[in-house]
Amino acid sequence: MNYKYNEEFCKAFGNQVRKLRLAKGISMRKFALAIDMEYSQLSKIELGTTNPTISTANAIAEGLELPVHQLFDFKPNFKKKEK
Repeated sequence: MNYKYNEEFCKAFGNQVRKLRLAKGISMRKFALAIDMEYSQLSKIELGTTNPTISTANAIAEGLELPVHQLFDFKPNFKKKEK
C-alpha cells in the first residue's frame, strides 16, 4: 500500500499544535528546546509542510502536558475531488 502525504490533514494537525502551544503561552523556540526538537522541524510541523511521526506527536503531547488524542481533536478541511 502506498501512503501519501496529506497536505490538508498535516496543515490541520499543525494548526492544532500551534493553537495548543499558544494556549499554554509557550514560544516556539522555548517549546522546541523543551522537547529536544530543532526549531525548524517544529516550524514545519506547525505549518503543515511535513508529516510528523507518531513518536513526534507523542513528544509534542508530552511537552504540552496533554493526552496525545488532543492533538488530533480537529476537523481537517478536506477538499472533495471533482470527477
